[in-house]
Amino acid sequence: MGKLQTEPVRSRLDLVAGPVAAAVELWSAEVPVDVDDVSVAPIDPELADTAAFCAAYGVALDESANCVVIAGKRGGVVRYAACMVLATTRADVNGTVRRLLDARKASFAPMADAVQTTGMEYGGITPIGLPPEWPILVDARVVAVPHVVIGSGVRGSKIVLPGPALGVLPNARVVDGLAVPAGT
Repeated sequence: MGKLQTEPVRSRLDLVAGPVAAAVELWSAEVPVDVDDVSVAPIDPELADTAAFCAAYGVALDESANCVVIAGKRGGVVRYAACMVLATTRADVNGTVRRLLDARKASFAPMADAVQTTGMEYGGITPIGLPPEWPILVDARVVAVPHVVIGSGVRGSKIVLPGPALGVLPNARVVDGLAVPAGT
């Protein structure tokens, strides 16, 4: 993938956040993607934001997926979900995501809440290692990509894995129309 120097994630757990390392160590036999097909690459943390990362490391925007944490509220109860969308799109928070969360109101989770509840760094949050009760909503375009770059839980590295792997993570659901083209 571009200029990334990847290594098997199991051999470099020092490059990922604690919850991600724990999830990799417990990679379930039920996930039909071999953990050996999951790699990690160190990056400059100053270049972790998607546009800067893709430009610096030669990764196409349509090979990079963002994990956005959404907070949905109904009756004073807050439910979180992670949404995986390609960098060329944005999550349909007030439409599809809100309905899937059965929420009256949905919005991006405040940064402090996202960091505290995930145990990951803002700008590096990934669906691997999230709280087990969270749904992971994956736009269908993400699973169609042969290999995709995602966060690692920290800003100093990125994970590379088969796009279809995101659709078979525990609590994952592939959703047509979860995202809309960026700029619309």
